[in-house]
Amino acid sequence: MVAQLICQQCRLPNTPLSALILAGALSAVPLTSSAQQSTQYGPFELHHSIVYTTFLTPDIASEYGITRGADKAILTLSVRDTTSGEIAGRPMKIEGRTWDLITGGALRVKEIREGRATYYIVPFEFLNREYRFFEFEFQPEGTDTVYEHTMKVQLWRQE
Repeated sequence: MVAQLICQQCRLPNTPLSALILAGALSAVPLTSSAQQSTQYGPFELHHSIVYTTFLTPDIASEYGITRGADKAILTLSVRDTTSGEIAGRPMKIEGRTWDLITGGALRVKEIREGRATYYIVPFEFLNREYRFFEFEFQPEGTDTVYEHTMKVQLWRQE
């Protein structure tokens, strides 16, 4: 119900993925003391959040090919052009890596398009109470500029 109202106010499509993105934005706040959910890069605003997969219903997880688990999460990404009045996320190219104390590798980015909106999810596993690092470059569609983004989050196993 809350997701529906927020989707209407922000003119986002009222779909399971929109609810997932909103859940990520709302649930990631306690992950860090400075849980900023967007970063400005010139005219573009990159929205980013971490969602524990245990917050997803089995149906939504299945629909988007997400494996649920106590040590699994997803990074959600979306970029919009703030100068154009654009609200929906636009397509972008993303390349990067993620790592913790033991494992690491290239981001496994999945693009999701719903109507005019484009979102990205990056599933990953994490170690309990350890930091997970993300480092990636993104290039919004329609620009030649490539931006770099880094982030670090501490995650806890969800029992």
